[in-house]
Amino acid sequence: MESRRAIEKYILQHIDEEDPLLKELSRETHLKLVHYRMISGHLQGLILTMLSKMIRPKKILEIGTFTGYSAICLAKGLAEGGRIYTIEIDDEVESLATKYFEKAGIRDKTVQLTGDANTLIPETDESFDLVYIDAAKKDYGRYYSLVFDKVVPGGYILADNTLWNEKIIKTSGSDGKKTEGILQFNTMVHNDKRVEKVILPVRDGLTIIRKK
Repeated sequence: MESRRAIEKYILQHIDEEDPLLKELSRETHLKLVHYRMISGHLQGLILTMLSKMIRPKKILEIGTFTGYSAICLAKGLAEGGRIYTIEIDDEVESLATKYFEKAGIRDKTVQLTGDANTLIPETDESFDLVYIDAAKKDYGRYYSLVFDKVVPGGYILADNTLWNEKIIKTSGSDGKKTEGILQFNTMVHNDKRVEKVILPVRDGLTIIRKK
């Protein structure tokens, strides 16, 4: 564990500095919200930005917006005229996300949807080049099934927390439905021959899925 922290410290010292706006957003999230650890953070944020810039998506769907850190990171890779659709079930964090979308200059590129993704995804009549899943862990498999036909061929699905603090390999002490949801999702994706997939051991696990 100590060596892992040392490696993470080394990585942070040798990558691009955090965007000052994202640093401000992170600080305000830590000060105002109990579950501040849900924020993506510097390293993962840079990875999301890099992947988005590689893909150059015209349309992104984010499931689980929280205070908007990851949405801002993903939006940096949008193609000209592109849009990002964000879904967040907690209406109490919506205003904070909106505030930073405006500060980041992406408010006109962002469609904020508030409510249950299980209901909102079927109602969204759009196709997406990139989908980012970071919401209720017990519903990951359902999100995947709901968005799959909306992802264009050659498009990508990114899923956060797929190593779930190593609970996926523990035989005891799991937290029930959340761990089971991640386990089921990982198995579902592994067995899905319609996609290519890889899990990166970054932070809490990031799965990259490419639709064939």
